[in-house]
Amino acid sequence: MKAAVIVFPGSNCDRDVSVALEHATGHKPAMVWHRDSDLPQVDLIVVPGGFSYGDYLRSGAMAAQSPVMREVVARAKSGTRVLGICNGFQILTEAKLLPGALMRNAGLKFLCRTVDLRVENADSAFTAGYAKDQLIRLPVAHHDGNYFADADTLARIEDNGMVAFRYVTPDGAIDASGNPNGSANAVAGLFNEGRTVLGLMPHPERAAEPLHGNTDGKPLLDGLVEALS
Repeated sequence: MKAAVIVFPGSNCDRDVSVALEHATGHKPAMVWHRDSDLPQVDLIVVPGGFSYGDYLRSGAMAAQSPVMREVVARAKSGTRVLGICNGFQILTEAKLLPGALMRNAGLKFLCRTVDLRVENADSAFTAGYAKDQLIRLPVAHHDGNYFADADTLARIEDNGMVAFRYVTPDGAIDASGNPNGSANAVAGLFNEGRTVLGLMPHPERAAEPLHGNTDGKPLLDGLVEALS
């Protein structure tokens, strides 16, 4: 599997995901600067976490207008898998590759901790390494992770099986105590309708090797390698 990681000014997880991808694939991904208008031919494009453009204007809004994003959108529409993590999820919604928006956390505070998740849909290249309804734990680090969409959009998302991960309590229940940022329908990760694009707020690359104290993110990366190689 060949991969590319997009790098914006303010990205701070580009190297993290690059290392995780190198461990999973055996070779380094291409690092593509946001001003570049060309992308190498790859099987996976990752839009990493961080604070692109300092989160000025609105998280992900300026990054979505970067030259490279025109090519990312074109590749996504042609079927190339695109993974957006944290700020990358915000950028993908701003670029209209995913529906809805990420707003300020309900508690208006930056969150940096490990959260409990439930795998809602294992029928994709991104989630094939998990079982449906499997409970996992991944770290989050965000201030604007409160997923919002109008009622019609939420109904479409649910009807089409577009929710990849939900925030839950440790025993798998969906309630306010297990929803760290107030996301509608406890959405933590979301597919496009074709399940070729995934945005999620938690960081699988920060839970991909034993030294992290948790390897629950590794099946996501390993599943992609198996599906796309």
